[in-house]
Amino acid sequence: MIRARIIGCGAFLPDNVVTNDDLAAKVDTSDEWIRERTGIRQRYIALPGEKTSDLALGAARAALTDAGIDAGELDMIICATTTPDESFPATATIVQSRLGMGHGAAFDVQAVCSGFIYGLAVADSMIRTGAARTILLIGAETMSRLLDWNDRTTCVLFGDGAGAVVLQAHDGLGDNSDQGVLNTRLFSDGRLHDMLYTDGGVSSTQTVGKLRMHGKEVFKHAVTNIAAAIQASLDAAGLTVEDIDWFVPHQANQRILDGTARKLGIDPGRVISTVAQHGNTSAASVPLALCTAVREGRIKRGDLVLLEAMGGGFTWGAALLRW
Repeated sequence: MIRARIIGCGAFLPDNVVTNDDLAAKVDTSDEWIRERTGIRQRYIALPGEKTSDLALGAARAALTDAGIDAGELDMIICATTTPDESFPATATIVQSRLGMGHGAAFDVQAVCSGFIYGLAVADSMIRTGAARTILLIGAETMSRLLDWNDRTTCVLFGDGAGAVVLQAHDGLGDNSDQGVLNTRLFSDGRLHDMLYTDGGVSSTQTVGKLRMHGKEVFKHAVTNIAAAIQASLDAAGLTVEDIDWFVPHQANQRILDGTARKLGIDPGRVISTVAQHGNTSAASVPLALCTAVREGRIKRGDLVLLEAMGGGFTWGAALLRW
């Protein structure tokens, strides 16, 4: 069986760090209020003129360097983002151009915070079917551009950043001993649109709009849906929670991470958490957390890793891979 194996990862963050105290000087909040409810201590915010493609390019270059290849060896670029530079063309094509890549295909995937998991499922399918051999998958966001900075319930949660991985075709035996993506499971329920959305768009208001969220409802659905996606991935592989070395969740809120771990009986020590440093970076959060754990030497070759995320739509999903 052909497997899509991750051969490199990279991350990129803006230089501008915004702490909870910085936000407290602008809106009615406090460091204690934010930390107790979210676990977030700081986030990175793109500077004026800094675009999603700039962050994506930084992460892409880091991932290519880590993989030891150049853009000429890529067949495809997939960018998961909710905050493209422009309505069109796809941000992935901008990255393609700036990498000097004049061949192959490049396109965006939009599933909000689940975007990287959705993009991983697409990349895995492309590689398994032979449509591509080497794919650059990026999760990049400038969520700060969608925030209402007068709404303390949302503006404290999000940050900007990008993470990327390079996936390459690799021969496997077709069992759980293989390196690479073992399975992906994707879900959505559009009936829950009003729980998390933006109040604008190209065909509705001809504006970008601002992010709107019903936090309590999102929390309730997040823990339930994420736990179900994780279990679906484990069941498909014939594995249990105890078999997984590391869980890399979407970094939305430390309470959601803790609630999901309790629901499934996951040892908190095996859950990668970067939400305190990055906040919620939407589609960038899973690859940022993954690359952080790899860089720190926690995730090692041969480890079983389970990724998961949930975002507006609602969309949610999980991916199981052997590093």
